[in-house]
Amino acid sequence: MNIFGIGLPEMAVILVVALLVFGPKKLPEIGRSFGKAIRGFQDASKEFESEFQREAQQLEASMKSATPAKSEEVAKTNSETTQKS
Repeated sequence: MNIFGIGLPEMAVILVVALLVFGPKKLPEIGRSFGKAIRGFQDASKEFESEFQREAQQLEASMKSATPAKSEEVAKTNSETTQKS
């Protein structure tokens, strides 16, 4: 078991120190608040990722819709140039 580069013995030492510092009554409250903070971070990260993907899809869609119009302009310019020659 290796979380954030911390093995099981290190986690046990951290838990014992936290238990001594905060006491057995405060430790569950601290754990809950830490869990809520991590959950909030995960939710914000998912929201950022979905917003980024949505913007990328909109940009891609606008590029696809703009591409045929530019292709027609290029074709029209090429045909005009060919007719002049």
